[in-house]
Amino acid sequence: MTLKGKIVFVTGASSGIGAATALAFAAEGARLLLAARRIDKLAAVAAEALKRGAQAVHSFCLDVRDRDAVQKAIDALPAEWAAIDVLVNNAGLSRGLDKLYQGNIDDWEEMIDTNVKGLLYVTRAVVPGMVERGCGHVINMGSTAGEMTYPNGAVYCASKAAERAINDGLREDVLGTPIRVTSVDPGMVETDFSLVRFHGDKERAAKVYQNIKPLVAEDVAETIVWAASRPEHVNIARVALTTVHQANSLLFHRTA
Repeated sequence: MTLKGKIVFVTGASSGIGAATALAFAAEGARLLLAARRIDKLAAVAAEALKRGAQAVHSFCLDVRDRDAVQKAIDALPAEWAAIDVLVNNAGLSRGLDKLYQGNIDDWEEMIDTNVKGLLYVTRAVVPGMVERGCGHVINMGSTAGEMTYPNGAVYCASKAAERAINDGLREDVLGTPIRVTSVDPGMVETDFSLVRFHGDKERAAKVYQNIKPLVAEDVAETIVWAASRPEHVNIARVALTTVHQANSLLFHRTA
């Protein structure tokens, strides 16, 4: 399926996988709706997307944790941007790496509000229009962490297990319509993920990727675009991808 001229809405598009996804769709000639909290970084991504071939870009500040703001943003879209063809629910994060009984509750709230409730809010605001129009594709950002819990990461892993259940449930709920629903579940990806997790501790974040070749954001973006570009009758239910140096959430091969 050609993506040229399709309206693609990417949340969390200001950096990392979200930014790479926006640029990958831009190269396909898509029209991009880009949302994130950091509007300055988002503006830079939007400008680059136009250079890469996006037909048009409409970007706006959005915190997916704010239910009212999400609905208002979708309701306020200009008419020429309202018919969203592809939704990439990318906004998400991890905070902390602590034993559950010692965890920071504020970190828990932020992860659950973003990764679970934010995902639901955006989906609830966008998908009714897809059903009404009889076309659309929802691509949710999952993780190998949703399949296997790792020590000190229970809440983040739980949020991604929830994404997996929401993704599968949505696919069941739209059965009988042409709507496609996909979860893209990467393993270790070198972005600002660990820097965010460790609240800006660069030294600790760098150790996560030490002596290993992880995925990069562009690897995941390429997979997202591939799923979106399958023939309209083909639904990619789930894609799991890791570096060859990772077997699962617990097992890695690091060079000396």
